Amino acid sequence: MTLARRLPPFTWDRIAPLREKAGLHPGGPVDLSIGTPVDPVPGLVRDALAAASDAPGYPATWGTPRLRSAAAGWLARAHGVPVSPDDVLPVVGTKEFIAWLPVMLGLGPGDVVLQPELAYPTYDIGARLAGASVLASDSLLGAGPARVRLVWVNSPSNPTGRVLPAEHLRKVVAWARERGAVVASDECYISLGWDAAPVSVLHPDVCGGSHDGVLAVHSLSKRSNLAGYRAGFVTGDPALVADLLAIRKQAGMIMPAPVQVAMAAALGDDGHAAEQRERYAARRSVLRSAFAEAGWVIDHSEAGLYLWVTHPAHDCWSAAELLAAEGGILVAPGELYGAAGKRHIRVALTATDERVAAAATRIAGLAGNGLRTCARGAKSERCSAGAPPQQSTWPPVLAAVRAPARPATVPGRMPVRVRAGRVSGRPHAVRPVPVARVRRPSRGGGPRPGLT
Repeated sequence: MTLARRLPPFTWDRIAPLREKAGLHPGGPVDLSIGTPVDPVPGLVRDALAAASDAPGYPATWGTPRLRSAAAGWLARAHGVPVSPDDVLPVVGTKEFIAWLPVMLGLGPGDVVLQPELAYPTYDIGARLAGASVLASDSLLGAGPARVRLVWVNSPSNPTGRVLPAEHLRKVVAWARERGAVVASDECYISLGWDAAPVSVLHPDVCGGSHDGVLAVHSLSKRSNLAGYRAGFVTGDPALVADLLAIRKQAGMIMPAPVQVAMAAALGDDGHAAEQRERYAARRSVLRSAFAEAGWVIDHSEAGLYLWVTHPAHDCWSAAELLAAEGGILVAPGELYGAAGKRHIRVALTATDERVAAAATRIAGLAGNGLRTCARGAKSERCSAGAPPQQSTWPPVLAAVRAPARPATVPGRMPVRVRAGRVSGRPHAVRPVPVARVRRPSRGGGPRPGLT
């Protein structure tokens, strides 16, 4: 048995039929699903890459001193985070690092990875690769007696765009330190705050000036359009970074030398990042207005690269199917990020201005034609448009490939969701991973923002 047997179907393979439907639109598809950058790589970065292309020798796993200094300088300049260049470690794209971090930290059977209830799927994949269990909870109290070894936080959140305040992050760090757990903060969207200002877990207001037990992961995929370069870095606890470096040296996890030069150039220039941010801000404004005017609801989304969108007449799969089949618009069903996302879709801002404008026009057209189908699990309900609802023909769960699951470490409880005066409680869907879904009943407010 190989590690592949532990893994679920690849996330984006699950929406292949939707991609096919969107491609049939006479005006061409609008892909707002994965979030891959479409704008040009900055000229100064390409020039740096080309100038360094004659690189016949092995590069340094630790990265060049110039690259590490550039990363440390950017963190101090842009986010008020002081780190030593010696504590910066380049990674071959942050997805690679996130997937292998539990293995590199020595996690295994009996250990627990605590992640947000709605989360980037690769956190889950990392736990599977290590043979550890996952506890998906938005409450630290939900961990109970579980042996938590790694805590993932993600602010701004993918997929919801929520921003966790410094006080909240401070509590997470203190809780983890008391238990000897590592806090890993995925900060790939930290530069994209719209209605809130994201803060790094390494900021003195959060960690108290000590980076012990804390790691922050940063990517240049969105800031500098370098998804194709696989350029990111991790920094934080000096001892942890040193151990990670030792492991990566042995495993050959090395960023190519020309990419290191290009990454240093990108981190040293703020002008291109500001221009790219303005592009995303303009596209966000267009899409936000289009969905709102068409009767959709946008939740959270105060930062990051996505809009977290719902419609009262649709679950996530029927909404995605409607947009793909009728509008040629491909989005990500929220359930890809956890069962709590079954009423939402994630809409990426990563399309050209022309494609975003086309999407806005098509969304308005769908509203004009009326949204008259809805699906909420197996229950039929009347839609807001007044017509009898129809069950979605899209399967909400693709279970063709499922890895065997061990019993969850902590028994789950029925979630209670409070929103706009409406309360509903439904059990979470079973996932093909040892996951304990734990959610504390709300005390009168909306859904709690991340781990508490």
